[in-house]
Amino acid sequence: MLRHVVLAVTALLSMRAMAANTPDATPIRYWDVWADQNGRTHQTSCEVRGFKPFSLGATVQPIYVDKLPEEPRAVWIAQFPKGWIGTWHENPEPQWIIPLSGRWFVETTDGDRVEMGPGDASFGGDQGSKPDASGRLGHLSGTLGDGPVTLMFVQGANVSVVQGCRFR
Repeated sequence: MLRHVVLAVTALLSMRAMAANTPDATPIRYWDVWADQNGRTHQTSCEVRGFKPFSLGATVQPIYVDKLPEEPRAVWIAQFPKGWIGTWHENPEPQWIIPLSGRWFVETTDGDRVEMGPGDASFGGDQGSKPDASGRLGHLSGTLGDGPVTLMFVQGANVSVVQGCRFR
């Protein structure tokens, strides 16, 4: 019995020591593609900052997690060939777009163009956009560089419509 108490106290002290030596979580940047009241689309550079320590076990250094408010409804992985450029369109529904390999771009009707690759993320929330004077709607996207781009799409259910930086 005493041995179990000593082991439990040792594990607790070890976990507290690891937590004390764990640096704060670093905010994660993402691009939020959204439509304003007039239907014009924009891209805003945002940060997810709501990370909280999370334990994977008594002897494992804590990690940081932030559970986003929506539950994933579907996950897609798509590969776009070298040189692919789409047409102006809205995201079919609110979704995270995460490059797994290669590079791509997103251009919004306000003229902003953002280029992304692995380690970047974008949230496609431009539903409700309206055609501009040139007939452009939503966004334009395409591949960059000498090869294909592989993207992961995570579509959420019940995502609220917000004008820029919906996840903090």
